[in-house]
Amino acid sequence: MEKKEYNKLVRDYFPDLMKEKGKNVEFEILNGSQYSEKLMEKFNEEVEKFRNVGTDRLLSEIVDLLEVVYAIADHRGITESEVEFMRQLKKTRSGGFRKKIMLKTIEEKS
Repeated sequence: MEKKEYNKLVRDYFPDLMKEKGKNVEFEILNGSQYSEKLMEKFNEEVEKFRNVGTDRLLSEIVDLLEVVYAIADHRGITESEVEFMRQLKKTRSGGFRKKIMLKTIEEKS
């Protein structure tokens, strides 16, 4: 039997799902600083996957990226509802990105 090494953060039910498929799974529960480090690695992994995804997997990758963002927020004591409230507040105050505006320059008045 081939053993592959991953050393990456996975979703909560992943070990159980692999066991149900008859696979032997070795995992550990991370401490706070290890978890912070692996969350950032996972974020970067998900951003890279999102950048390279085809349209058939776009929604799935957006959901994965969002889940990692929520996990980072939760780890730092911020709830999903607080994230959404702040997102809406910033959108109301400054807008979103739907107008596709690219800032080129700002000249300060003397």
